Amino acid sequence: MNSHVVVVDDDRDYLEVLGRKLSEIGFKRVRLEDNSVKLAEDVEKGLSFDLALIDMTMPEMDGMALLEKIKANSPSTECIMVTAINEARIAVECLNKGAYDYLVKPVATEDLSLSIKRTLERKRLLDLLDLEKRDDLPTLENEEPFRPIVTQSKKVLRILKEAELHASSLVPILITGESGTGKELLARAIHGASPRAQHPFSPINMSSLSSSLFEAEFFGHTKGAFTGAEHGRVGYLEHTNKGTLFLDEIGDLPLSLQGKLLRVLQDGEFSKLGSSARQKVDLRFIAATNENLEQMMAQKRFRKDLYYRIRGGWLHLPPLRERQEDIFLLTRKFLEKYYDVNKQGFIEKTALDLLMRYHYPGNIRELKSVLQSAVNLARGEPIRKTHLPSHITAALKTCEDEDLAAGSSGVKPLSEVEKAHILHAYAQTGENKSKTARRLGIGLNTLRRKLASYGIQ
Repeated sequence: MNSHVVVVDDDRDYLEVLGRKLSEIGFKRVRLEDNSVKLAEDVEKGLSFDLALIDMTMPEMDGMALLEKIKANSPSTECIMVTAINEARIAVECLNKGAYDYLVKPVATEDLSLSIKRTLERKRLLDLLDLEKRDDLPTLENEEPFRPIVTQSKKVLRILKEAELHASSLVPILITGESGTGKELLARAIHGASPRAQHPFSPINMSSLSSSLFEAEFFGHTKGAFTGAEHGRVGYLEHTNKGTLFLDEIGDLPLSLQGKLLRVLQDGEFSKLGSSARQKVDLRFIAATNENLEQMMAQKRFRKDLYYRIRGGWLHLPPLRERQEDIFLLTRKFLEKYYDVNKQGFIEKTALDLLMRYHYPGNIRELKSVLQSAVNLARGEPIRKTHLPSHITAALKTCEDEDLAAGSSGVKPLSEVEKAHILHAYAQTGENKSKTARRLGIGLNTLRRKLASYGIQ
């Protein structure tokens, strides 16, 4: 676990005992301190921890005084008091001074684990509330898992911090956003920042699972469960045990299968096909969708109980058109395999201007596709306007012509610009939905949904 913990006790032997128990629970960043005065001085200098386990009776500075010092200088540090005295009056006093829990020695590993879990969950919720109130940009404690996500967007940076806070918990997470915004990349980052990082991350496209395949793929089956099945099969649940199961496009899961998924989420148990034995499974669930699940619930196409089960934490990734400051960063990232992007001249200004002004209905995935096509045409030369797909220049020309016709004061809503662009591409492909979706770099379901909203079936 990535949480930074300090244990303070003047009894060095007991300090080592608590240190071993914390290691068994999974904590790696643990400071064992037998001098309460030294820790108080460090805290006054700005050192902070996620959690402090504090012995009540210590020379020079007792636990109560140290608790007050920590709360005065590092209010976000959660504190658990540890004492040999089981007295209600002292426990109440500790809680009144800011401690979250009060444990009596000797502390069983199970009791310690449960108390720490509750305490860190409270800290996570408080940190999430604090994140909403802050105007400054938060910093990531563990940057490495989030490094593949290229951004300087303030909105996205705040989402990444929120994702990091969720990563340390066990709550299921729902990631929403348009097709191509990077939902799986964010799910992988959450897994990498979680205590489950050393265990499997299994992405599953829910729209690819038919009713006949769902149970076999999800639960696995025993030998002989099917005609000709000479061997049993390990399903996604068993394979991913102790890891993270990423349920992509969960809005496409048929209603008839949603109840089966819900039972696993609720009970943490499943049975293989061909067996009545129940198996326990320890999983973190992350779901993603580009659908409006609330609208689907209103239309009775998505179960409410499943929705509220998967939405323990909710992260919404904005479309690329709402984070235009990232377009050049992403362009550099996608082109660094082919050009020296640290030098000017790998892309001409007119081409870059077009990329910066385009609205990307297919989001980051479309930008990557556009640049790959341009690289193929450029053949090592700088990327020019002529190397970009014609639908980009056509879409911008259409928008400019419409703005000119509307007059200098006519500013079209972004939804209308997107609609005009999609319909233009649809007409160019002879109203072929598959070709249009590929050209725009968006999913076929997304295109169908948008066309339906324009009155086209």
